[in-house]
Amino acid sequence: MSEATYEALWAEAHKAGLAAGQGKTPQPMTVYEADGLTDRPKPDGQSWYVPEGLCGFAWVKFAGNTGFGRWAKRTGRARKGYPSGLSVWVSEFGQSYERKLAYAQAFATVLRDGGVTAYAGGRLD
Repeated sequence: MSEATYEALWAEAHKAGLAAGQGKTPQPMTVYEADGLTDRPKPDGQSWYVPEGLCGFAWVKFAGNTGFGRWAKRTGRARKGYPSGLSVWVSEFGQSYERKLAYAQAFATVLRDGGVTAYAGGRLD
């Protein structure tokens, strides 16, 4: 593939990721001060409504020893992943785990459809 093809694939994956993240409606939650070490709310404690739901991180991983991987690293789009390969962290959508994961899954799907073996991952904060 040419660099122009990699650039177009990246742009398409980013566009799909943004649409997926924006289209995702996170499950809102309320966080409250706990009563000691229990899971009960503190009687006079504070609570906070979190409309974007769970906080977390998401990323896309792919091999670094391919033409696409070398291009992504050289252009600063990806960095070394653990334990191997390259990774791209999702920086969109603040701390919303659900939106970030939707972005990563859509991004990875477009890469796979374009011939790049890619996987989405995420974890809660």
